[in-house]
Amino acid sequence: MTVSLRAHHLLCLLTYVGKGYSPAFTANYDVVVGRLAGGEDILVVSGPDDICAPLLDESDPHCLGESAAGRDDLAAQDVADLLGRPLQAGARLELDASSLARMRKAFSSGLTRKACPGCEWFELCGKVAAGGFRGTRL
Repeated sequence: MTVSLRAHHLLCLLTYVGKGYSPAFTANYDVVVGRLAGGEDILVVSGPDDICAPLLDESDPHCLGESAAGRDDLAAQDVADLLGRPLQAGARLELDASSLARMRKAFSSGLTRKACPGCEWFELCGKVAAGGFRGTRL
């Protein structure tokens, strides 16, 4: 199996501590994190992904908005620069302990946070990173 993720969710995963938009969103996020922890690979997608799924029934899901797409573009460039490889829709990644540690180090230093300003979770993610990523679910 493969987990579909939009580019900015590659950053969100780094600080996920079980908080989300709704109980259904959080329950789904926990399932996605469990799949990744179990070794499933990632398929980078353009637009809504496996994490967005519970929000798509809303009248105006932010997953379809320009701000989410803009975050994807910025995150894709940051992560691509970090990993030294292109990262566009269709790219596949394995998120092992080494790459996760490398991504967290870059995130906490601010190197891969260009997509984050303006996000409602910005402060929480900053606190999680400053706390050494304690309590994260992945």
